[in-house]
Amino acid sequence: MGMSVTISAASARDAEQIFRLQYLCFQSEAALYGNYRIDPLVQTLDSVRDEVAGDCVFVARLGDEVVGSVRGRVSEDGAAAIGKLCVHPRLQGHGIGARLLRAAEAALADERGAKRFRLHTGHRSESGLRLYRRVGYRTVGTAEGADGVPMIVLEKPAEAYATTA
Repeated sequence: MGMSVTISAASARDAEQIFRLQYLCFQSEAALYGNYRIDPLVQTLDSVRDEVAGDCVFVARLGDEVVGSVRGRVSEDGAAAIGKLCVHPRLQGHGIGARLLRAAEAALADERGAKRFRLHTGHRSESGLRLYRRVGYRTVGTAEGADGVPMIVLEKPAEAYATTA
């Protein structure tokens, strides 16, 4: 398969594809926890549109198809929350998730002044945890998701992206 996947900032017209992709990708996560009310599955299209408009959202494309997505926003404490990382099931294992994460981290550090990156993942989500640890995230604690799923909180400092003044 000729795989030339490009990573770019999402535009308003990507919202619907992101919405559908997220719904597809997070089915397996919901099954892991026996919980189909997890946020990525109950989020509305309007809410996805708002995130694309206001947050730092990147997509991976194969031709015209959105095959991956990630979101980030900087909170008051200077930590950028990164979330809803997803890659189409048929394209997983090709490094697309890591590329999406890097794009989001770089933009959050450079354009939005993030001092560190933070993400939450379900305690049983082995493939996610493996990826995050491989790219430098460390466990800093646990939390309970609004949906009741126990979450692991991981962080990574942003100095890797520090631009020389």
